Amino acid sequence: MGAGVSDWRLARAVSLTGQLGVVSGTALASILARRLQTGDADGRMRHALAHFPVPGVADKILADYFIAGGKPAHAPYKLTPLPGLNPGPDFVALTVAANFVEVFLAKEGHAGLVGINFLEKIQFPTLASIFGAMLAGVDYVLMGAGIPRAVPGVLDRLARGEPVELKIDIEGGLPGEEFFSKFDPAVFCGGTAPVLKRPFFLGIVASATLAITLARKSSGQVDGFVVEGETAGGHNAPPRGALQLNAAGEPVYGPRDVVELEKIRALELPFWLAGSYGAAGKLAEALNLGAAGIQVGTAFAFCEESGICPDLKQQVFQLSREGKLRVFTDPLASPTGFPFKIVQLPGTLSDKESRTPRDRCCDLGYLRHAYRKADGTPGYRCPAEPVDDFIRKGGTREETLGRECVCNGLMATIGLAQVNSENVSDLPLVTAGNEVAQVARFLPPGRDTYTAAEVIQRLLAGAGKAFASTTGMLAQA
Repeated sequence: MGAGVSDWRLARAVSLTGQLGVVSGTALASILARRLQTGDADGRMRHALAHFPVPGVADKILADYFIAGGKPAHAPYKLTPLPGLNPGPDFVALTVAANFVEVFLAKEGHAGLVGINFLEKIQFPTLASIFGAMLAGVDYVLMGAGIPRAVPGVLDRLARGEPVELKIDIEGGLPGEEFFSKFDPAVFCGGTAPVLKRPFFLGIVASATLAITLARKSSGQVDGFVVEGETAGGHNAPPRGALQLNAAGEPVYGPRDVVELEKIRALELPFWLAGSYGAAGKLAEALNLGAAGIQVGTAFAFCEESGICPDLKQQVFQLSREGKLRVFTDPLASPTGFPFKIVQLPGTLSDKESRTPRDRCCDLGYLRHAYRKADGTPGYRCPAEPVDDFIRKGGTREETLGRECVCNGLMATIGLAQVNSENVSDLPLVTAGNEVAQVARFLPPGRDTYTAAEVIQRLLAGAGKAFASTTGMLAQA
């Protein structure tokens, strides 16, 4: 769904129905900072921060970012520190607190289950993010877009209050040379680390090979998988083999990309099927295939409780009703290099014919890459930053072609668009799975919105057998 779409409100709504609500853990530091700068009208951010257990952290964040009544509409947001290999204390504290806030609000006042989803490709904030979520009692951690073998062990160590480290991918690193991100919960908490509940870990996989690797070679226990097909929204796994594009310029997936479910079943771990499972009858199909349930993203992305701006939802519904809504699997847009699903909407970054070209910049930095500089220290570059800057840092012009600033585009999608010096706001970038073309079917007669509970009611209908598992359906970011 992107950043802030499956937010605390949506995860809470799903959890209250007895399913597993999952918040997106992407860019939460920036999201919290911008929510505070818009005035935190309902007071929920400040309410959650008041419960943050480490003294002084919330006060510093409020002093840095909160604006009573909100910033002027034409004023830019104050930027947060950029993520990096050795982030400063302000970024670490903001990241821990932001993840705590999101999970705390999703879980407050009920006993339902809440998970959080991270991308393995976004490595720098991972340790602080997981710790913040665990401080709030998160029940599940989900991770995809890579091979997160180290994360189960990180969960084990953080639960015991021990220091953790995570190997960071560095482009151009020399043989035997390794770089690590580190986090010490005792240092962060002022001397004594709390003992925390160890959340379950679910790996998001697109192949049986990856599932087997995670099950057998991870640093700790893997508790299950989300098996995601290429029709799911957000980042998709690249096709296996040499990249081929269809006439529209999208990656071509073939028989080699079909997940071998018999090998997944042989691991004897629960799994949930994802990618175009947001339709009546698909749950029964998944159960018959041996799955514990389904993961649903797109149907929830456009419900009342999601973070997408209401005007974008209405655009999507109208085009869906007219049979004109389509998704383009862009092989170039994301700086990660992964194919990325983009809903084609006028007035967004997908509207390349009529939009004003955006001046390139990298001011959020979540998708930038670490690379080895000549002196052996890490540097940072993003294929969507200014082209000359990227080339100066050792990148190639070819790598910049077709890249979009996914970070700022996703922030604009949830109403937190940056404003530049010409008083122009960043355009939204809406991602969803292929099923978005039929999303208007969730609208009840005579209404132009629907709720998360109504999605679940529809998907549970006709499941074909008794289905009462509290983790049977995931609202996934």
